[in-house]
Amino acid sequence: MAADLIILNGHLKTFDPARPTASALAITDGRITAVGSESDIRDLAGPDTEIVDAQGGTVLPGFIESHIHLFSGAVELELLNLAGISHAEDAARLLRQRAETDSDAKVLLAVGAEYGLLGGAPITRQALDAILPDRPMAVMAADHHTVWANTPALTLAGLLHGADMPQGATVEMAADGTATGALFEFPAFMPLLAHMPTGGREYLGLTTGRNPEVAPDAAARATDKAALLRGLNHLAENGITSFHNMDGNLYQLELLQELLDEGHYIVRGEVPMHMLNTDPLDRLSEAQEMGRYASDWLWSRRVKLFADGVLDSGTALMCEPYPGSDSIGEQIFAPDHMNELVTRADAMGLQVSVHCVGCGAVRQVLDAYEAAQKANGPRDSRHRIEHVESLHPDDLPRFAALGVVASMQPLHSPRGGFFPPYAPGEILHAHQRPRAFGWRNMRDSGAHLIFSTDWPVVPVPVMPTIQGAVAPRDLSEDWGDNQAQTLDEALASYTRDAAWVEFNETQKGRLAPGMLGDVVILSRNLDDMAPDTLGQASPITTICGGHITYQA
Repeated sequence: MAADLIILNGHLKTFDPARPTASALAITDGRITAVGSESDIRDLAGPDTEIVDAQGGTVLPGFIESHIHLFSGAVELELLNLAGISHAEDAARLLRQRAETDSDAKVLLAVGAEYGLLGGAPITRQALDAILPDRPMAVMAADHHTVWANTPALTLAGLLHGADMPQGATVEMAADGTATGALFEFPAFMPLLAHMPTGGREYLGLTTGRNPEVAPDAAARATDKAALLRGLNHLAENGITSFHNMDGNLYQLELLQELLDEGHYIVRGEVPMHMLNTDPLDRLSEAQEMGRYASDWLWSRRVKLFADGVLDSGTALMCEPYPGSDSIGEQIFAPDHMNELVTRADAMGLQVSVHCVGCGAVRQVLDAYEAAQKANGPRDSRHRIEHVESLHPDDLPRFAALGVVASMQPLHSPRGGFFPPYAPGEILHAHQRPRAFGWRNMRDSGAHLIFSTDWPVVPVPVMPTIQGAVAPRDLSEDWGDNQAQTLDEALASYTRDAAWVEFNETQKGRLAPGMLGDVVILSRNLDDMAPDTLGQASPITTICGGHITYQA
């Protein structure tokens, strides 16, 4: 039987121990049917076989992006992105230019901002008023945990004079009884995002885990599906064939299934059920309801939680107070509550992933996973901790001992080259820095380690993240080892190992006969590139289920 598609002239990294390298492969009926030499595979071509020339580039299993926010990332593709801007004049120029071209926007929202957006000056409503005084305008931090709004925006949202907020969320107030403009965590800025064209629906999977309170009409659903389709195509353009969403509700699953039903087989994806600390434990039954989505293209069998905030805003939960402060950050779940929730989810056979940036949050969740094992007995749970940006040394060996997966993002680290390094004495104590963002430490401990971007926090292209992991920049001596990975280690964390984490190691993550036909072809042979140039390689062809979903 002739192959449907063959790839020739490639440098295959298969991650299959039976045949680690090859030059060609064949796909038939959506699965890989042969891997080998170019002459062997060429013989499998028939008159209707599609032949793809890899042009000497590296051929890999399709990238698995194991931590993204698809809906919000897709919507934000069309917003002004201020990544890399750290001078007030540049920020003002870009915001005013966008205001001119987007004159109909009810709220002018920019994303991707660093906390030093205005050159280190405080980002206040007055500072934003000086840029744009007569229209609602807001700027979202790259980490998505802080929004700064001008006076018209605060007024529109009903926040100028403050508002009651749930635990962990804050409308920062000035001495005069008005808001400073800083809004911390989603409950504080959702009243503003509700005035965006999507009504903030793209963030509901993150903020509540529930469907929109008012069912979207046909026009709104069409708008949301168009955004999701734009996001799926963006993933395919970047060589991604599967994704693990880190927020979710039934609404997203319904829209994604509708896209599949319409023939948009572009990227496979998992959408979890998101539980809040204010939710009753019985709400876990919704995770079972979402579990009816169980195809190779769309599935749900995981619960997502937040244990803390982020380092830059001082809301990550630490084991000791931040430098120059008596605060250890925000503890979102009480320990007993976390233990009971994780134990119950584990007993239901659900996978659990928890956002933990600070070492205190990491410890709390490791304790919860340990409590679940004691209550339910050990099982192949593959529970995850997301981020792990600070870690107490006593907790490092617990990952391997408990079988917990470390899901980390190299470009979140100052070593990765995307965000600026912390100034001495800021954010982390000197003794914490050598263990911060410790990918090498984690891998050497024997723990399972996967990489991702947390898009839209960091842009979704994979190779800059690979470069950040393989060739991290050297920081000052108090940061210790640079945590560098080998090229194959970093690539495995985006392919073979990410497939294992989603319980799909028998179907994905390797180029071997019988595996799904999910493949990415890169523009360069990675083995011939200097480590600090890896980010220059880019996908030229993405194949998912044997169909070309992107071609440069």
